[in-house]
Amino acid sequence: MRGFLIRLIITALGLWVADALLGDGIRFTETRALIVSALLLGLVNAVIRPILLILTLPLTVVTLGLFILVVNGISLALVAWLVPGFEITGLFAATVGAIVVSLVSWVVSSFVGGSGRIERMRRVEVTGRRVDG
Repeated sequence: MRGFLIRLIITALGLWVADALLGDGIRFTETRALIVSALLLGLVNAVIRPILLILTLPLTVVTLGLFILVVNGISLALVAWLVPGFEITGLFAATVGAIVVSLVSWVVSSFVGGSGRIERMRRVEVTGRRVDG
């Protein structure tokens, strides 16, 4: 449960950063809409996005994978359509917002383990071994 809450907070942070960076493109009218959007975005990414990826596979192959960015924008736009208080002005804003959310989630998730614990890197020294052949 703790890991789920941490992931929800990370997604909400990504949405908040997208709102702050894109200004008029993505807007939240209240904090509750931000939290509900983060929860619903997780569900859409788990259930609907794989179906969209399979349906658009030929177009994704032709565009060498770049169409996945549009699919991510469509997923974010779907969440905005379902959640009152979350507004996106167009597909371009949704696609850029999805990129921002992905980047923020990737950076923050690199510090969080699968169980939701904050992980830190440790330096490991090994003595008595030679690497050169």
